Amino acid sequence: MSDKPMLEIRHYSKSYGEGKKAADDVSLAVMSGDIYGFIGHNGAGKSTTIRAVVGVLDFTEGDIYIDGHSVKDEPMACKRITAYIPDNPDLYENLTGIQYLNFVADVFGISAEEREQSIRRYADLFEITNDLGDLISAYSHGMKQKLAIISALIHAPKLLVLDEPFVGLDPKATFTLKEIMHDMCEEGTAVFFSTHVLDVAEKLCDKIAIIKHGRIIASGTMEELTEGHSLEETFLEADSDE
Repeated sequence: MSDKPMLEIRHYSKSYGEGKKAADDVSLAVMSGDIYGFIGHNGAGKSTTIRAVVGVLDFTEGDIYIDGHSVKDEPMACKRITAYIPDNPDLYENLTGIQYLNFVADVFGISAEEREQSIRRYADLFEITNDLGDLISAYSHGMKQKLAIISALIHAPKLLVLDEPFVGLDPKATFTLKEIMHDMCEEGTAVFFSTHVLDVAEKLCDKIAIIKHGRIIASGTMEELTEGHSLEETFLEADSDE
């Protein structure tokens, strides 16, 4: 593994309106092979930070690097190796599932053979193979979430960024996604995801950062932060100390 972070956020801040900071001097590093959880209450600044990482939200304060490439200065180099799964996927509903996946594969220049293997593998795992010929507009929220996940994995990203990825997934699909995240990390992919479900983070992550009112109030390995306590206890203690 490289000793260079796959994702590095340096002193990132984002203000809205009356100078209110949605993100305030956020710094963290996600290494290849990490499953890094970004936890906090709703409105704490998780989605704002994630949207800056993936290039959806402009920012002026601080720097963000993906595999050494600047998100500001080299956006295409960053997007080529990153996959993003938002909390509420916005898909092209007038396409069928397979048309959408082929569109994404075209964007990333994936060969016919590679895309066929990836689509078959992930569609089978998420049990939507028989639905790929249907229009996305006919999909349930959970099916749309599964399609968004498959589209994100199709180009074998080096960095997988997910915003509340388990919301709307059934228990089997949740388990499948966790297994995929583990497998990808074994192969050197870095995973950075937000959640407010603490038991998921505790079981899945090797590192976490806790964010409150836009500021990181604690970060480190799960062992360092919890010190034998549950993540819930650690989170509540950090939350009350602020």
